[in-house]
Amino acid sequence: MGLNLNDKKAVVAEVSAKVATAQTIVVAEYRGIQVGHLTQLRAKARTQGVYLRVLKNTLARKSVEGTQFANLADSMVGPLIYSISDDAVAAAKVIADFAKTNDKLVITAGNYAGKQLDKAAVISLASIPSREVLIAQVLGLMLTPVSAFARGLAALAAKKGEGAAPAEETAAAEEAPAAA
Repeated sequence: MGLNLNDKKAVVAEVSAKVATAQTIVVAEYRGIQVGHLTQLRAKARTQGVYLRVLKNTLARKSVEGTQFANLADSMVGPLIYSISDDAVAAAKVIADFAKTNDKLVITAGNYAGKQLDKAAVISLASIPSREVLIAQVLGLMLTPVSAFARGLAALAAKKGEGAAPAEETAAAEEAPAAA
C-alpha cells in the first residue's frame, strides 16, 4: 500500500531535517539482502548515530533539493538504502563495513560536504578513523615530547642517584678508620 500525500510530506520533512544537518550521505543498493541482515545493519547504524532508511527515490530527491547534496539525485536509481550522518565518516563506515561481509549490499554513490563520491571514494572515506580516535591520536602526539622529557629527567635522577651512592660509601669508609 502506497503512502498518501500527507505521509509523503511527512517523510520528506523528516529526511530533509536530517539532510540539513548532515555532512555525509551514502547510497547503496540493497537488492537481495535478507531481512535479518538489514535489521543488523540498522542496529549498527543506530549505535553509530547514523540515520539509515529505505526511501522511494522520488521522496529522497525532493529531500535533497536545494541542499549541498542535490548532485546526488542523479545516482538515486533502483532499490536504495540511504545512510545519513552528521559525522563525516560514520555513514560511509557503517555501509562499507557491512558491504565487506555482505556482497549483496552494493555502494553506488556518496556525497561528503557537497562533493560527489564514487564507490572507491566512499570506501576510502570509511577508512578514516572516527573523530574521537583522531583526537586521541593528536593528544598522544602532543604528550610524546612531555613524556620523553619526564623519562629523561627520571633517567638523569637515577644516574645521579647511582653516582652519589658510591661516593657516600667511600666517604663513610674513610671516616670509619679515622674514628678507630
